[in-house]
Amino acid sequence: MARCLLLSRTSLPDEVVTVLGEQYPKDAKTNITSSILSKVSRKLHLQPSHPIGILRSLIEAHYPSFTALSNFSPVVTPAMNFDDLSFPLDHPGRSLTDSYYINAHRMLRTHTSAHEVETFAKGIRQWLLTADVYRRDEIDGSHYPVFHQMEGARIFSHDPSGIRELEEDNARLAARLAKANIVIEDIPHVTATNPAQPSHDPRHAELVALNLKLSLNSLILDIFGGRANAGEGEPLRVRWIEAYFPFTSPSFEVEVMFGGKWLEILGCGVVLQSTLDKAKVPNSIGWAFGLGLERIAMILYSIPDIRLFWSEDPRFLSQFTPGQIKTFKPFSKYPACYKDVSFWLPDQAMHENDFCDLVRDAAGDFVEDVKLVDAFTHPKTKRNSQCFRINYRSMDRSLSNDEANALHAQVVSRLKNVCVYLLVRVDHVRTTSNTIIKPRLLHLAVSPVTLAHGRAALEE
Repeated sequence: MARCLLLSRTSLPDEVVTVLGEQYPKDAKTNITSSILSKVSRKLHLQPSHPIGILRSLIEAHYPSFTALSNFSPVVTPAMNFDDLSFPLDHPGRSLTDSYYINAHRMLRTHTSAHEVETFAKGIRQWLLTADVYRRDEIDGSHYPVFHQMEGARIFSHDPSGIRELEEDNARLAARLAKANIVIEDIPHVTATNPAQPSHDPRHAELVALNLKLSLNSLILDIFGGRANAGEGEPLRVRWIEAYFPFTSPSFEVEVMFGGKWLEILGCGVVLQSTLDKAKVPNSIGWAFGLGLERIAMILYSIPDIRLFWSEDPRFLSQFTPGQIKTFKPFSKYPACYKDVSFWLPDQAMHENDFCDLVRDAAGDFVEDVKLVDAFTHPKTKRNSQCFRINYRSMDRSLSNDEANALHAQVVSRLKNVCVYLLVRVDHVRTTSNTIIKPRLLHLAVSPVTLAHGRAALEE
């Protein structure tokens, strides 16, 4: 816990955190960084010509009778994010290494489900909710600590009128899908390993699960039909898989065959009755789904790097038109510049997400990926060290080695504030001719016990 406090205060020296104009006092749980706070006001999903906003609009158009919501604050309580959704107390998502805490009482939501109870409590029975969500994560081309989710939900009366509504809607959706060029690999709606909830009538639960599947198969057909890179005339292929989520039962994941590979698209299930009870929605049963907009947009638009969604380069933004999905045309691929940093881990172990947040806060989106390339345990002291390779690559121009060195120096400076025993820093520079310049020693700590590890890093 003290580790995360130190990391956050490296970036935010004041005693308060300001989010969207509101000030919150820091405490021992504070681990939010300035690079994350800089993204909170961007709201990519509300930009009509941005690929995230375009995809949001296409999904909302598929559900015209649903209430579309998109302006919830990202600041929630841990109770909203976890407790109201029946997350176990030991769930890893609650940890400081996985989530961004403003303090012990406020955090940035990790999923749109954090607003389920308050939305159901307003009496809205079918809705779509789109929002930015925040999770501490690794650094690579498909992971980013801020991304966008869309959640959809629908509830029915838990009585004969609700059963009739379900049966009629299921018949309508099934008739549409029967005429479409789609192959669905289904599984039973309710099983012993994916059960109906004790408070639900099994027949009613099966009808709700079927409605969920038919509704999402129809959505997937609209989004992916004709775009799955299959041969001409080949059907869209969808398959359903049993899953586990703390807030639904039965639960499912859905995959789509795209470009010859099965790709996970979304998770869903029948809403836990305890969630509806907390929202004071009596005599009801319903379903919910959640999908990552970046994941789907990267597939549909062929966007190779998740950082591009945050680019303000007109060469990126000008390629997108509301209501249309067109293949993204890369405007360049600039050379990579690799730099290594090795260090003894502090006495309070540092999680890899801690290091990635430190790198993001120092170098921002100039970092394409970070990889652990070596780990070492001293045979006598049993102290542990790690070596990470950082790939500096701009999305819109070539970085000079001097610029990359300056960025890396910022990383090293911040790392020294956390880990006193910095070992060695090494260059791996890929030039425009795609050759590797031999690594060279840039900095060596004064402690002689680092020499062996430093030399080992140089010999890689």
